[in-house]
Amino acid sequence: MGRLDGIGEVLPDPRLFVQMYVSKEAVLSSQIEGTQASLSDLLEEEAGVPITERARPRDVVEVRNYVRALEQGLRRLETLPLSLRLIREIHAVLLKGVRGDRSSPGDFRTSQNWIGPEGALLADAAFVPPPHTELLDHLSDLERFIRDEDSTPVLIRAGLVHAQFETIHPFLDGNGRLGRLLVTFMLCECGVLRRPLLYLSDYLTRRKSSYYDWLMRVREDGDWEGWLRFFLEGVAEVAGKAAKTAHEILALQGRQRELVRGGFPRKANLLRLLEATYRYPTLTVGIAASRIGVSIPTANTLVADLQKLGILTEVTGRDRDRVFRSVEYLRTLSPGSPTPRSRS
Repeated sequence: MGRLDGIGEVLPDPRLFVQMYVSKEAVLSSQIEGTQASLSDLLEEEAGVPITERARPRDVVEVRNYVRALEQGLRRLETLPLSLRLIREIHAVLLKGVRGDRSSPGDFRTSQNWIGPEGALLADAAFVPPPHTELLDHLSDLERFIRDEDSTPVLIRAGLVHAQFETIHPFLDGNGRLGRLLVTFMLCECGVLRRPLLYLSDYLTRRKSSYYDWLMRVREDGDWEGWLRFFLEGVAEVAGKAAKTAHEILALQGRQRELVRGGFPRKANLLRLLEATYRYPTLTVGIAASRIGVSIPTANTLVADLQKLGILTEVTGRDRDRVFRSVEYLRTLSPGSPTPRSRS
């Protein structure tokens, strides 16, 4: 965790890395809940590129809401402690205009819910959370535990809070995503991380079955030690991977800048476009022109230069309305991302 927090000391623009990592986390956390949108889909939407035929528009909105919920929560933590009030505010942002927007965004449930396969009835539920009549008592206990400044290490407390929040399941929808956000909020509020860089969704996505199994063992057998071991192993793994990724991105940016400096006559504008690709790794010629303040013909030439260097790849296979992607950068940020295929 200390090495992860120190990333900001070696990156020239840590805000950029945080921004991209938040986007990646938003995609993975939403995918755990069944959303199909990819990181590329989100980045295209953020850059103003029309959503591709591979993504369902509402899925992209759902992922974008996760980013906004995280940003809103971190801003509010500057003036408001992590509390039931803040949790409700974040939930309202998380579910605004998406599939759960009819599930009372920002309000704790007033009816019974249950956990099970899609379409399962209460009688077939894998787990039934506490009835809504007991909800506020359980949530008040949880809030007191969050606020209790005892000797329990913050990582242990974060693991306990996440499991208990998921067990209480206080909302009709969005509990998983919000419960994972709570981990980040606790670590930032307590000062363990100065920037929101610890995201467990990568670990949990690859171990989804084990994740749910350990939560059920807590509920059925009280195996808190087993859950915490699973949770802390995830913390160690994702913290190490994030630190490694930051150094790899730093090295990649250095190599790409040297390529650009290697002989092109429009070095200044080309370097500016290169820097823009780290914020908008998916773009069009029009977006490139607006981001660096040049004409469309000039942007078209600059994009072509970055193509020649292998930094940008055209991914539509069309002659018009083309979309370009910084493939190596995205692959470094998110290992295992598929190679872009031309689409018609």
